[in-house]
Amino acid sequence: MANIILEKLEGVEKRFNEVSEQLTLPETVTDQTRYVKLNKEYRDLEPLIISFKKYKEILSNITTSKDILNQEKDEEMRQMAKMELEELEEELEQLEADIKILLLPQDPEDEKGAIVEIRAGTGGDEAGIFAGDLFRMYSKYCESKKWKIELTNFTESAAGGYKEMVFNVSGEGVYGILKYESGVHRVQRVPKTESQGRVHTSAASVAVLPEAEELDVEVREEDIRKDTYCSSGPGGQSVNTTYSAIRLTHIPTGLVVTCQDEKSQIKNLKSAMRELRARLYNIEYQKRMAETSAKRKTMVSSGDRSAKIRTYNYPQGRVTDHRINLTLYNLQEVLNGDIQEIIEKLQIAENSEKLKESGV
Repeated sequence: MANIILEKLEGVEKRFNEVSEQLTLPETVTDQTRYVKLNKEYRDLEPLIISFKKYKEILSNITTSKDILNQEKDEEMRQMAKMELEELEEELEQLEADIKILLLPQDPEDEKGAIVEIRAGTGGDEAGIFAGDLFRMYSKYCESKKWKIELTNFTESAAGGYKEMVFNVSGEGVYGILKYESGVHRVQRVPKTESQGRVHTSAASVAVLPEAEELDVEVREEDIRKDTYCSSGPGGQSVNTTYSAIRLTHIPTGLVVTCQDEKSQIKNLKSAMRELRARLYNIEYQKRMAETSAKRKTMVSSGDRSAKIRTYNYPQGRVTDHRINLTLYNLQEVLNGDIQEIIEKLQIAENSEKLKESGV
């Protein structure tokens, strides 16, 4: 195993040195696009290089400890060498596990921001209320991560919930974390509208899309039909008297995007274009994800919005993630945005699948 890891790390070191050299070249410094790309690769490879140095140091110390055990006659020195060898081998095992994860190919989309869409599903008014609960949960979580949320579109339901909510999340590595939330979320509880006190099951779907840059996808102006209208609130009344809300229709695909959060038509158009690019880009991205997911036993980050992924059970105070058979009894904490433990366990499950594929 050590030989395989060493071989892979030597290849990483060679590439790291190449990138380091290219970053110093005048032609790279003047080409900002290339410079940014190389600088990102440098930062991505740096943790592996640090681990490589530590790995070689531990291997060297293990060799020294073994030499002492083989050659030293003094029993006290032998005992010290034996204890050190045990500690070093334990440290090596942990470091190898960490390096295997670092060596896994990363999805370049993971570093991007995300566009999140929550839609009320089965359950009538209660599903709309639950959609609002999910939005609050994600808002709290994003706040804890110091990510910026921008609500771009929403449709309220009669009982105080939401039929649909769309929002952008900006920050470092947003998509790589929130992608695990795509799918159907179910809630089991007594609805506020239920007089008999019976537990009902309602659902809402969550779709998380990687935000697309202008270079990622070409959107031709002639392919878009733009409509403007007055922003509307509960019951359909006009929020303002100006035609600031934007509806974009992508004619070749039939995709429709609306944005009404801002009072400025220009800002709404910018947000709508950002969402349209993300949705068009996501069509191709999902094809790639489907091919990858078909090879895996777990659908951890497939982005399949039709898959039932999690149940929030109020009577028992539990949350169950069905992809990894994880059950936690901290429902209120989760609904208040404490979803980090769930996401970390999903990441571990996905990495385990990737490790099996990689053969490292």
